[in-house]
Amino acid sequence: MSDLVTKAGFQGARVLALESRRAKEMALLIENNGGHAMVAPSTREVAAEDHGDVAKFVSALRAGQVDVVIFLTGVGMRALAQAAETVCTREEFVAALSKTTVVARGPKPMAVLREFGVPIAATVPEPNTWRELLQTLDEKNDAIPLKGRSVVVQEHGAPSVELIQGLTERGANVTTVHVYEWSLPEDLGPLREAAQAVAGGEIEVLLVTSAVQIRHLLQIAEEMGIREQVVDGLSHVVVGSIGPIASAALRELGIQVDLEPSHPKMGFLVKEVAERSAELLQGKRG
Repeated sequence: MSDLVTKAGFQGARVLALESRRAKEMALLIENNGGHAMVAPSTREVAAEDHGDVAKFVSALRAGQVDVVIFLTGVGMRALAQAAETVCTREEFVAALSKTTVVARGPKPMAVLREFGVPIAATVPEPNTWRELLQTLDEKNDAIPLKGRSVVVQEHGAPSVELIQGLTERGANVTTVHVYEWSLPEDLGPLREAAQAVAGGEIEVLLVTSAVQIRHLLQIAEEMGIREQVVDGLSHVVVGSIGPIASAALRELGIQVDLEPSHPKMGFLVKEVAERSAELLQGKRG
């Protein structure tokens, strides 16, 4: 690495990221922005044990009993299409889905829906949280009425409590379809090393791209008997969060969020935290 790159952005700080699916990309982004990357995969997507709700959803969809389907993630849309093949063909599933009103929470489910050729009635603006989703539906109430209608939400590893509550308050008959969930990675070694590094004051910047990441880090810290040390260590670390959902989870756990990027994307997160990391770190460590 050249001196120019080393002095830029993170200025050689040790940066911890808990990314799993895009771990290599995250490490490269950190290094390209002048940081020393420590990437500890913290999650693993596993199929839900019970696919009974998928069968019920597909049957209702094909019978014309579903009015609105809300897709929260691209991974979930793809997994749902795969799980549906135990009930009908891919073509039959796509044809039935195309006859309903489909809402995409963000660019990832939108991309998968377009790949399958499913028309999208509404997309949600950044930062793509349940708040923007409900606001979008309120604005499109004439085109997408909710009162008395059957609305299905594709969940994304954890219950979407606020969204379901908001839809119910608007008179929708809400059901959920759960196709995958978040589990700890099979290899816990890197996550244990990350917890130890935070507890030992060896980390200067933490980058969080999903709420479950920090929960899993603290779960492992608890099992290691160092949870308090990890939480204390994070109070001296610059914490960058991808967006409001992850930030809310961090704050609930007593962890201060120092920066959210201008757009809820990994590249923006790394670049913008890098640009301000020295200033923020000085403020936190005096």
